[in-house]
Formats: sequence, C-alpha cells, structure tokens
Amino acid sequence: MTLRIPKFLSNGNQWLETQQASILSAAMVITAAVFISSLTGLLRNRILVTTFFKTAQSQQQLEAYWVSFRLPELVFQLLVIGALSAAFIPVFTKYEKQSKKEAFIMASSVLNIMLLFFLVFSTVIFIFAHPLTAFMTGSGFSPEQISLSANMTRVMLLAQFFFAISNFLSGTIQSYKRFIIPALSPIAYNIGIIAGTILFTPYIGIYGPAIGVVLGAFLHLILQLPLARKLGFEYFPIMDLKNPGVREIYKLMIPRTLTLSINQVQLFAIVFFATHLGGISLTIINLAQQLMTFPIRIFGAPIGQAALPFLSKESNSGDLDRFKQLVLQSINQITFFALPASVLLLIMRIPIIRLAYGAKEFPWPATVLTGRVVAILTISISAQAIVHILVRACYALHDTKNPLIVSLASVFLFLFGCTLFIFYSDLGVIGLSLALTISTIIEALMLFAVLMKKIGRFSAKELWIPQLKMLIASFLMAVFLWLPFRIFDEVVFDTSRTVDLIGLTLTVSTIGMLTYILFAYLLEIQELKVVTQIMNTIGSWRKNLGKSTEVMEAAGQSDESTV
Repeated sequence: MTLRIPKFLSNGNQWLETQQASILSAAMVITAAVFISSLTGLLRNRILVTTFFKTAQSQQQLEAYWVSFRLPELVFQLLVIGALSAAFIPVFTKYEKQSKKEAFIMASSVLNIMLLFFLVFSTVIFIFAHPLTAFMTGSGFSPEQISLSANMTRVMLLAQFFFAISNFLSGTIQSYKRFIIPALSPIAYNIGIIAGTILFTPYIGIYGPAIGVVLGAFLHLILQLPLARKLGFEYFPIMDLKNPGVREIYKLMIPRTLTLSINQVQLFAIVFFATHLGGISLTIINLAQQLMTFPIRIFGAPIGQAALPFLSKESNSGDLDRFKQLVLQSINQITFFALPASVLLLIMRIPIIRLAYGAKEFPWPATVLTGRVVAILTISISAQAIVHILVRACYALHDTKNPLIVSLASVFLFLFGCTLFIFYSDLGVIGLSLALTISTIIEALMLFAVLMKKIGRFSAKELWIPQLKMLIASFLMAVFLWLPFRIFDEVVFDTSRTVDLIGLTLTVSTIGMLTYILFAYLLEIQELKVVTQIMNTIGSWRKNLGKSTEVMEAAGQSDESTV
C-alpha cells in the first residue's frame, strides 16, 4: 500500500498538469469544473442562508454582505478582466515562441502596471467606501447597513488583490494549454467562503464570510502557483510602458473595458433598485439569479467559448456559408439543452429552492417569492445562453461596435423597466426580474438582427422548424412533468423531510428529461445526436484531453461574486 500511494499521487499530479490542446477537451474541462463550481456555489449560499436567516437583523447583515462585493468587483473587472480578456493569451503566446524570458518580462510589466492602478483605485475606494456605498444603494438600505457594507468592502479589496495576481497566472497557464487547474480555482474560492462562514461567524458575525472571501481568493491564487512555477513563470519587478506587447494589450483592452463597464452598470442598478425596495429583496434576486444562471453556465458559456475559434477561422477564410452553419449549429445545440432546463426549473422551482437554500431555515414566504422571481427569469434562459454565441459570432466577424451598441441599448431598456416597474407599480422585486427578462430577450433579438444583416437570413428549415420542434417537445415535457410532480408531491413523498425532497426532485426530473428525449426522438430533432456524441466523449475523456491545437480565450472570474 505504501508503494501505491506515491504512484497514485504522481498520476494525479500528471493529470492536473495535462495539456489540453483542443477546444473540445478544454470545453469539457471548463464544463465539468463549472458544474462542480456551481454546486459548491449553491452549497455556499445555502450555508449563508442557514446562518443569517435566523433573525431580521442577520438578514439585513446578509443584504449588506451582497452589496459589499460591488466596488471591489468593479475595480477587478475593469482592470484585470479587461486586460486578460482583451489579448493577454495570444500576445503572451506570440512572445513566448520568440523568447521565454521576454514573454515573462512583458507579462510582469502588464501585471505590475495593473497592480499599480489597482492599488490607486483600491486606496480611493478604501478611503471613500462609506459615501460610495451610500451613493450606490437605495432608500431602503439603512445607515447601519451602509456602514457595515463599507467595512466589508474594505476587507474584500484584499481578496481582489489576490484575484488580480491569480487571474494573470491563469492566463499564463492557459497559454500553455493547461485548463484543469485554472478551472478548479473557483471551487477553492467557494470552499474558502464556506470555511470562513462556518469557522469565523460564531466569533465575528457577518465578517466571517467576508474573511472567507479573502481566504477563498488566497486559495484561488495558491492553487495555481505550483503549476505556474513548473511551467517556468518568472516574475520581474519592471514596468516597461514602451514594451510593444504591453502597448498592444492595453490598446486592445480599451473596447473590452467599455463593454465590461456597461455590464457593471446593470449590476450596480440591481443593487440600487433592490436596496431601494428594502427587506431581503437583494438576497431574493441574488438567489434566484444563481439558480437561473446554472444551465447558462453549463451549456451557453462553454459552447460559446468553444465555438469562437472555429467561427474566427471560417470568418477569416471568407466562407460565410460555413460560418452560418456553425452559428446555426451552436444556436440549435444551446436551445436543445436550455429549453428543457428552463421547463424543469420552472415547474420544479419550489422543491429546488428548498433543496438549494434550506427547507427549514429559508422562510416559506421568502421561498414562494424566490419561486416567482425564478419563474420569470427562466423565460430568458435560452435568450441569455444564445447571447453568448451571437456576441462571439460578431467578434469573429471583427465587429465589436454593434455588440457594444446593443449592450448599451439593453442596459438602457433595463434601467427604464426597473424605473417603471419599481417606482410606478407595486411589483417590487418581481418588477426587477421582469425588467431583467425583457431586456435580455430584446438584447438577443437585436444581436440576432445585427448578425443576420451581416451573414444573411437562415431558412425556416434550418432554424425555425428545429426551434419549433424543440418548443413543442419542451411544452409536452412540461405537460407530462406537471402531473407526476403533483402526484409524487402530495401522495408519495413527505417533502418536509430533506431525503424525500431529494427523492421528489430526482424522480420527477428524471421523468421530465426522459419525456423530453422521447419527444425529441419522435419529432426527429437532429440535436438529439449531440447527447450521444457527448456520452461517447465522456466515455473516452482521457483520450480527448490531448487533441489538436486550439487555445481557448482567457477565462475571467467565475462565480466569485454573487450579485
């Protein structure tokens, strides 16, 4: 036994350090890691709800915790993700082929410049955290909550510092086509928050999960250091502003940062309108969004990332017919998975919410309200997933202007909807979810119109008939799912017990998915073949972890903040 353990550990290290050279293998790694990360994210939020829903005061502290993410996350997204997602991997790869030392000098310069700006902006936020928090929150957010949130904001700035370094290491590791360690890092982050909540909350209250955020970010960094060093990462204390690679990255960073800025406006708007409503509105929209984005993160984002290099290749070759086929294939594949996920979440939302966030600890009125918000948000799941493809298709055509304009229009529509539904109606947090859903669907339609103008319309046989078939299969799935759900819920399972709640969810979900697959087969939906291909791929995953030569785009933070 003593001889086998080192061999096992050695094999484990080799697996973690395996090079993923293909889009398929990289997407498989990302999808698997995102799934596990989403599960640990649900566990993280369940523990938070369990811990801080015992009294009205602790609930308000949890609201302050969500708010405290926004300012540190703003700095991180604009400075770090803006640079990484712009051009770091291709520029670093180009330099590394010429000279490894020059590549790390360039990378160190980018990192040091970014950290300098990060330090400046973080200092400003640290000093003015209180007035900035007061400015971005609504009238339902009390002075005590503002002070508490400002203090936690100062704590979380340290976490974003760790994230800044960690994500540059992720970019470097991915440049060498290693995706497993960077993909596992968000899981370590969630574990850090869970540990901080459990270990420190009894002593320092809501500051426990705030310390956990810092701990998780540190784990996010530490997990990647050994592989980065093994790959030859070398740090240089240099800031060469005249370095061509540095200038290229920061030049390409500007349009990407503008797009991220627009996304941040929407996130800040959610905070403002939810805190204006007061109570636990921000927690409700937060928890509902996490459930809604689960299938998007599993299906939409990985397929979108995997498709980008192929779309770019066909765009550069000038073969628009092949380009259209790739877009069409990606849209149909995403819809095939997203529609049944929407139906399943819509019908099973109450058991899923109780299972995810606690049947006893999460009050029944909050469960019902969260269920209503989830029901509205599920309508936009397919649209949000498709946006991942449409945006990347525009990027592959070297069009960054139109996605930016569409994003601006979508945010404006969202702000208008929030103002209308919240200030001029009694919809409350339901109005906030309506504004999100409507703006997302219109954003997808606008992007679709932009893309069709560039590459031409799809025929009904290619797009609309398959989409109609999937809608019919999803509708029939809903019909055949509802009846067994009601029977099992009222007759078979005692859902006051967690074991029975799990049994109900698994049983009815299995019936629903089998029903969808059956009708997909009867309606001859071609995307059903994708399921078989995925199963074959999973069956030979070790073999698939080492094919071809594509590099995925840089990955940003995954589920690090909840709002």
